[in-house]
Amino acid sequence: MKLFVPGRICLFGEHSDWAGGYRRINSEIERGYTIITGTNQGIYAEIKQHPSKLILRTTLNDGTKKGPFEIEMNPNLLLQEAQKGGFFSYVCGVAYQILINYHVRGLEIDNFKTDLPIKKGLSSSAAVCVLAARAFNRTYDLKMTTRGEMEYAYQGEITTPSRCGRMDQGCAYGSRPVLMVFDADRIETSEIRVPKDIFLVIVDLNARKDTKRILARLNKCYPFADDPVQENVQRYLGPTNKKMVQKAVETLQKGDETALGSLMSETQWMFDEFVAPACPDQLEAPLLHKVLGYKALEEHVIGGKGVGSQGDGSAQLVVKDEASQEAVMEILKNELSMQCLPLVLRSARKIKKCVIPAAGFSTRLFPASKAMKKELFPIIDKYGRAKPVILAIVEEALSAGIEELAIIVQERDKPLFEGFFHTLPFSENFNKLSKDDQKYCRYLMDIGSRVSFVMQDVQEGFGHAVYCAREWTQNEPFLLMLGDHLYRSDTEATCTRQLIDAYERYGTNLVGLKVIRREEVDRYGCVGGIWEKPGSVLSITEFSEKPTPEYAKEHLGIDGIKEEGYLAMFGQYILKPRVFDLLAELMESNMRERGEFQLTSALDLLRREESFYGYLVKGSSYDMGTPGNYRQTIVDYGGE
Repeated sequence: MKLFVPGRICLFGEHSDWAGGYRRINSEIERGYTIITGTNQGIYAEIKQHPSKLILRTTLNDGTKKGPFEIEMNPNLLLQEAQKGGFFSYVCGVAYQILINYHVRGLEIDNFKTDLPIKKGLSSSAAVCVLAARAFNRTYDLKMTTRGEMEYAYQGEITTPSRCGRMDQGCAYGSRPVLMVFDADRIETSEIRVPKDIFLVIVDLNARKDTKRILARLNKCYPFADDPVQENVQRYLGPTNKKMVQKAVETLQKGDETALGSLMSETQWMFDEFVAPACPDQLEAPLLHKVLGYKALEEHVIGGKGVGSQGDGSAQLVVKDEASQEAVMEILKNELSMQCLPLVLRSARKIKKCVIPAAGFSTRLFPASKAMKKELFPIIDKYGRAKPVILAIVEEALSAGIEELAIIVQERDKPLFEGFFHTLPFSENFNKLSKDDQKYCRYLMDIGSRVSFVMQDVQEGFGHAVYCAREWTQNEPFLLMLGDHLYRSDTEATCTRQLIDAYERYGTNLVGLKVIRREEVDRYGCVGGIWEKPGSVLSITEFSEKPTPEYAKEHLGIDGIKEEGYLAMFGQYILKPRVFDLLAELMESNMRERGEFQLTSALDLLRREESFYGYLVKGSSYDMGTPGNYRQTIVDYGGE
């Protein structure tokens, strides 16, 4: 398994993570607020199990290779090594924390590439710790959420001589901007959706700063201020910082790079005014201010500020566009001999495509399925109009802003679907229709212009059907809807719109969920996990295809779900393209379940590699796969 963990940069709110921790002693101190994001550079590694040892190899960002380092998976030995300090100590610290809490064996970590600058305020040590926590989690399927990986990474790092803040392990969230709120020992996190790409440049000021001295001087201002300088530090890191971070969240959500740059410059000015006097020999930062005021950059740079603990370590500059990003990096390199890194806050990719598998034979609906595809069975909508099931599903997708749809069919069935979506009735039949129905025919042709067909030559399971759409999706995230499910929302937003809205907030793989009774679990794909947003968004730690009631009771219980209730898949998914690679691996290895390639197997692999959330849909889904369910759907779907 290969992993990548980026560095972390604090866009706003540096120092407020540890300052908010002092609320344990003085509750009048304001909570800490920060906005962090992953860098575009980081640490790459290949990992695999080892029966008894922790084996480490690393490649530094200058290409130097170190290792292999080997140590027995013994808690005493790991703790001793962690306390020595250095690269290998971070991994040993995390391994120690994992080992005393989980039954694991050894691990081999080959850090084959590092393009993240070290000791430049980009949390390289935290990235190493998150890498180690994630390696154990995914190798041994410890079912940690991202928050869990962060916590073990933090505990592992403070086992070493490092005294990092709790913000640093935010690199576990990847490249998405994240708001973090620190209240004593509690942390709240929420991801920030950026509607357009925003370009920044990270500048290595090519100097040194004493971070330990900065932190020591600023910590003297807590938990109670003794003089005006200390009062200013508490005011800036408290209510002033809260106000600025809240403005920054609003600015990011609007995608306003001009306002973002201005806000950074304002924040730096206030830091200089109210915080720098507490440690002037480190925070006056002449090189930082030289870059921020450099004349040749004015036409490209909107604003900027320091990074991390501030001082002459690194700077971050908001630039106008991608061309300005390249120009700024060239100017700083050629005129000031400073190395730079590009940083792009990427917009969430819009979900434009939908895949609907409809190639199965439907044995449970035989002999009706011999005469007609179940996706073409008639239902009655809430307006009293009779329509085939597939049309109701397509309309559900279009209502959420989907632009293109692919229906997975067998070659021999393609004319049936094409005839419905792409062909008007014969003229003698068309002329018999009412004017309203003739208008509806043209509406169907408009829908049909967005519908394509993808062939599934052999039926090898749901996972295989989804894989057939790989080329059609063109490496974009996509909506997946089942061809034999109908959906009815309890709100003004359709079920699909709810799911897409949740994706736009969280930007990760997502599955719709519903509550089912214990006696139903062996008929559904079910999930286990921990609430990211109680009662709404779940961080999934396990997928289980049709579990037994006994297994569900032991492994799949969710806090807040009524007794004997569990969460099952709703029939709608938003998936990133990586799922196709995992499906390919399953098929190449002939990894079948009940004789077929199942999507759930790939989803569980995807969960281990990337974050995977579930959204509790406000609505109902109707499975038409059996005669009884079809009959009940006819009654319920079009009712008031």
